[in-house]
Amino acid sequence: MGIVDKNAFYATGRRKQAVARVWMMPGSGKILINRRDIDDYFGRATSKMILRQPLELTETVNRYDIFVNVAGGGLSGQADAIQHGITRSLMKINASFRPALKKAGYVTRDPRIKERKKYGQRGARARFQFSKR
Repeated sequence: MGIVDKNAFYATGRRKQAVARVWMMPGSGKILINRRDIDDYFGRATSKMILRQPLELTETVNRYDIFVNVAGGGLSGQADAIQHGITRSLMKINASFRPALKKAGYVTRDPRIKERKKYGQRGARARFQFSKR
C-alpha cells in the first residue's frame, strides 16, 4: 500500500461479496478508500454515515487516518464491509470499545448472502410462469 507505517492497526471487514482491508493510524481523520477521498468514492450520504458510525460511537472521529482497500460487491455492501473493518480495527486499538460496539451491533458480521439460483426455476425462489395449456 505504501502509505501505511508500523503503528497502523489492520483489520478485515466483510459483507455480502465485499471485502474491505482497513488500516487505521493516529492522524487528523482523513479517510481514503481505494486511494480516493471518501466524498469521491461514495456519492450517497448514507454510505458515508454508515462507515463513520463506529468512530462516532467511540468518540474517535478525528483521531485516526483511515486507509481502505475494498473490492467486490456494490457500494452499499462495501460501505458495510468498511464499517465492519473499522470496528475490528477500533477493537484492536482499545479493547474497552468492544462492549459499546457489540451493543450497537457493529461487531457481528452480517451472514446474509445471495441465495443460489435453483434448476427448474427462474431464480433463487421465482418460478417460471405456469400455464395450464
